[in-house]
Amino acid sequence: MSKMNFFQKKQQNKSAAHIQGFDIELNQENTRRIDRLVDSYENSILSHLDEAYQRTTSWQDRLADRIASFGGSWRFITYFAIFLTLWILLNSLPFTRFHFDEPPFILLNLCLSFIAAFQAPVIMMSQNRQAARDKHESIIDFAINYKAEQEIDDMQSHLHRIEGELIEIKKLLLVLKQPNEEHK
Repeated sequence: MSKMNFFQKKQQNKSAAHIQGFDIELNQENTRRIDRLVDSYENSILSHLDEAYQRTTSWQDRLADRIASFGGSWRFITYFAIFLTLWILLNSLPFTRFHFDEPPFILLNLCLSFIAAFQAPVIMMSQNRQAARDKHESIIDFAINYKAEQEIDDMQSHLHRIEGELIEIKKLLLVLKQPNEEHK
């Protein structure tokens, strides 16, 4: 069960949810609506980043990413283990007729070296591109956080100004109230 589903299950057990830091009650329908809006917003950002990635990378880079994705997967490990097992069995069992690579499997060693020689740089290129993409995304995150911090500071200054005006209004009301009490 994903983290989001875990929290959604907890919210469904309550009759109303509270927004953290506020005493605003939300029913399940409004909570689901907010979750859908947040998910939609996150998905639109991710799709925008993916589109930008597709536009800025060449087909060779995308091919290298696919090769690295396959080369670093359990599917590759499984297929390669089966391939190695079959290679060794075909070349070492006495009842097989055609032994194209007798033990100590020099041709197999050459093939493994060839795969390692090409797979390692491809994986490193893909990791470098992923690191650059992660850096770009972290810069975007920083910009968003910085903008949010500026807006919060702006709202706080407005609240302080409003609070000061309220204090002045209270003082004026007290001053206006005092002469009226003296006349009574």
